[in-house]
Amino acid sequence: MAERKRIYLCLAHMSEAGLEQKYIKEAFDTNWVVPLGPNVNGFEKDLEAFVTSTDDTLGTGPSAESKTSAFGPVPCKRVVALASGTSAVHLALIACGVKPGDEVIVQSFTFCASSHPITYLGATPVFVDSERETWNMDPELLEEAIKDRIAKTGKKPKAIVPVALYGMPYQIDRIMEIADRYEIPVIEDAAEGFGSRFKGQVLGTFGKYGVLSFNGNKMITTSGGGALITPDEESWREIMMYATQYRESYPYYQHEKIGYNYRMSNICAGIGRGQMTIVNEHIEHHKHVQALYEELLKEVKGVTVHRQPTGTLGPDPSAESKTSAFVSGPSVPVFDSNYWLCTITIDPSVKVKGQENAYKTIVTGAVGGAAGVIHAASSAVTDCQPNDNVEAMRVALDQAGIEARPVWKPMHKQPCYKDAPAYVNGVSEEIFKIGMCLPAGPYVTDDDVRYIVETIKANIDYTGQL
Repeated sequence: MAERKRIYLCLAHMSEAGLEQKYIKEAFDTNWVVPLGPNVNGFEKDLEAFVTSTDDTLGTGPSAESKTSAFGPVPCKRVVALASGTSAVHLALIACGVKPGDEVIVQSFTFCASSHPITYLGATPVFVDSERETWNMDPELLEEAIKDRIAKTGKKPKAIVPVALYGMPYQIDRIMEIADRYEIPVIEDAAEGFGSRFKGQVLGTFGKYGVLSFNGNKMITTSGGGALITPDEESWREIMMYATQYRESYPYYQHEKIGYNYRMSNICAGIGRGQMTIVNEHIEHHKHVQALYEELLKEVKGVTVHRQPTGTLGPDPSAESKTSAFVSGPSVPVFDSNYWLCTITIDPSVKVKGQENAYKTIVTGAVGGAAGVIHAASSAVTDCQPNDNVEAMRVALDQAGIEARPVWKPMHKQPCYKDAPAYVNGVSEEIFKIGMCLPAGPYVTDDDVRYIVETIKANIDYTGQL
């Protein structure tokens, strides 16, 4: 029997027409092999059109100013293409006036790129735990944190950073209501949520700034890269200045502020322009894979596929305003996840074959597609880690040629943030112990999903279980 291919979590694939190569070739032919150029400009325009698009069931107006979603008018946005999503977070924080000694509220259940840039600026992250439905920032804890930080420090946090974990929309209506009431700007970290929507509106367009990522494993890729969604022309120009070393308009190099070399290259942007032609196909594929996991795992006791909250918004026949998105037309989901990664939880009672050997060996190499490690782990265990059965399942899937990964370890449990303020309810720690990410990318076929599910089932030890 031929050896089975390895199934990776999420790898973007190129457009069928090879448009990425076309744009890259144009860059070389015209000698635009620099961090600016026609591809960068074109990619930014493509992104602006995408993020200000409304759900096609709502319809769009003849101009950006007239577009509406269930949340209200979709504002005009300008986008700056950058070297990474992390750099986008960094520049958004600068634009919000974050300085040494300030505090920024950030979701704890996330990748470190959401919080590390806060520390770059000498500020302190204040971590807020998750609610159970979406696994994202808990609005009730958010308000509690704001009140407590004001009481303890005498000043408001400078920004709020919710995160679209694995593509799942956060409760942005509640978060924005709280943020507006306290007059704190919101930076939406939609790095994993490119194309996800809330009430028909694209994530990243509700807050003052929106962060996107085009890393090699994201919904679309530029090999590496990101973008910042800005609210208006003035903000766009300021971010552009910071992204290009803040060079003033003189015939020589004059710098009045400290800037950064964060602009996306014309080559990477060429890849992005090609990817934008298939972004909707990628999103639909991820949703299809999610639905297949839900169907195939629904009878597997103790294994639960995490899914978006149910609920739709439909036509409002009593609406007086003809600009309402719901005067006519079919309903749209309130939460519309791109399902960048599909996730499951494994009940602690589930016995997985080999779990008695979990965490017995110190990891000395790269795990889960990492680029590599410098330090071998000092111990096989930490004070907060996935349950033994989750680790055993990860190892079993890895041995079967399937890349699986624990969910993000909450930032408030990371050693480097041991002294940071945290407002927790136990949700993210609980999910970290039982959660796992499964492959969902464009190269994952229906047969792959069936193979993954059969491998999961084959490694559950049903001996002695009801």
